[in-house]
Amino acid sequence: MLLGVAGLTPGDWTTVNEDVTRSVREHGFRALQLRVSDPLDPDPAIVSRVKDAFNSAGLVLGQTVGDYGGGLVSDDDGVRRDAVEALKRMAAFTRIIGGSNTYLRPGSMNPGGGWLPHPENRSDRVFDRLIQSAREAARAAADEGVMLAVEGGVVCPLFSAARTREFFDAVDSPAMGYNMDPVNYIANLEMAYDSISLLNDLFDRLGHVTIAAHAKDFTLVEGLLPHFEEAIIGEGLLDQETFLRRMHAAKPDAHVFIEHLPDEAVPAARDGLNAAAARAGIKWDEPPT
Repeated sequence: MLLGVAGLTPGDWTTVNEDVTRSVREHGFRALQLRVSDPLDPDPAIVSRVKDAFNSAGLVLGQTVGDYGGGLVSDDDGVRRDAVEALKRMAAFTRIIGGSNTYLRPGSMNPGGGWLPHPENRSDRVFDRLIQSAREAARAAADEGVMLAVEGGVVCPLFSAARTREFFDAVDSPAMGYNMDPVNYIANLEMAYDSISLLNDLFDRLGHVTIAAHAKDFTLVEGLLPHFEEAIIGEGLLDQETFLRRMHAAKPDAHVFIEHLPDEAVPAARDGLNAAAARAGIKWDEPPT
């Protein structure tokens, strides 16, 4: 597996140069996620500069992430269509830039954002719209020769391992892969205190379609009502050794991206994940030359 990061860049993909990729490499990472604000008609000169920057630093461009919000499940057909078209453009961009997969955000009925809760998110009608959108996007990704990487989470339509497996069975596309992100599924105290059971459920149901992962951790905030917050890897409750062992068994050449941290916290998270990898007997790979 390759250790990667979603961060350590000053902006979106257009800001990446050799200084950025060299710094990422010096931090110990071998893969970098690219954020893309506008995938339409990328400037060939910038594409060439970014590719050269990755090559010169010996980095792998693993995953791209677009900024299309949560509209894949919208009940407004125009909004949903725009989101599907944006994801299709991301697939084309990913081919052009040389990435292997682009991230698929399941979306939400909450107008405030794709990762916010809404009472309809768990309904069958929302789930059906997501399947319809994903099938269209997967056909476009297959045509471009890239993968889509969907992930779930407790607040979105893919709210459990079982529901996420239903999604894969329904979409039924070789271009649809799974982005493993266990922290997103922490829904109650039972899961928080027994993350190994959650991890085993996720990998048992979805290991065969897993193509990448986001590495995070979480803590339980003490109080009358349960509340969870993300934490630096190694300082929280997720069993990182089980995560890495199961991930390596499922997809030994996967890219594992540390995400959702400010740049100044990334080294501590890297050290925490590296310590867990050492305890698990896993050695990070180097990119092919």
